[in-house]
Amino acid sequence: MKRAILAVAVAAAAFGGMSCLVAQPPQPNAPSTNKRLLLVTHSGGFIHASVATAEEVLKEIGPKHGFDVTCWRFTGDPDARDKSGRSALEVYRDRFRAATKLPVEKEHCGRINKETLQNFDIVLFFTTGDPVTPDELTDLREWVRAGGALAGTHCATDTLYRQAIYGDLIGAYFKTHPPGLQKIKVKVEDPQHPAAAGFTEGMEYQDEMYIFRDEPFSRERLHIILSIGEWVNTKLNDKQERNDGDYAISWCREEGKGKVFYTSFGHDPKVWRDERFQQHLFGGLKWATGLLPGDATPSGAKK
Repeated sequence: MKRAILAVAVAAAAFGGMSCLVAQPPQPNAPSTNKRLLLVTHSGGFIHASVATAEEVLKEIGPKHGFDVTCWRFTGDPDARDKSGRSALEVYRDRFRAATKLPVEKEHCGRINKETLQNFDIVLFFTTGDPVTPDELTDLREWVRAGGALAGTHCATDTLYRQAIYGDLIGAYFKTHPPGLQKIKVKVEDPQHPAAAGFTEGMEYQDEMYIFRDEPFSRERLHIILSIGEWVNTKLNDKQERNDGDYAISWCREEGKGKVFYTSFGHDPKVWRDERFQQHLFGGLKWATGLLPGDATPSGAKK
């Protein structure tokens, strides 16, 4: 009898222990260690259809590359009114949807300033026109100088022409491009840089290729990563040619304690789904946020 009672007691204790284990509340998920990326696609000028693809691709593959992605499609004052009484958001919404098929509601809006920038590690501009006010631009520059990171794709250089401090920050302003898409041969100027990933010397690639204004572009200030080695199917006219024959594609630079990365690729939606471009872009983003090392010495300063 004693043995039977003992067996029941042991079984009850074991069952009770198991039930305690099962009853424990689930542990909360560990906080993400990913970098926080803000994609800004506010387009006061030309709206590229590929901004929709950029948003989709970055949200899809960003986390596995170490980035949690937030997207702001409009960074102006949504409640400002034009002469007809329509809000700025209403006017912009129609233009943006026509080009991208994407909606623009209040949840897609944000303002870039010293308060909101504290929520991000890197800001990626795929923009035209004026996505920030002069005061907001000052906040952005100071945030970068304090250790933040700014990146730009394609038309980020077709942005804020009236604000010279932005041109100095991003590195150049767009001048022109030949019509259509251009096939080029890529010159890899720094094969050791993380943003050179995906490309090899002489590789053919096709996109809308930007040609930059003489200023503020300068190899004395920029570390050139990729450039155009040869125009395969395009003959530049006099208005398109640069006097120095320098056709950069991608570069980086340091701004105080922060970093800036730019690539002119990204016009064609197909480019955003191309693995070579993705390796190139994320290499640059990882360099800018300190996840990977890379040289930023201005190319003109090298012996």
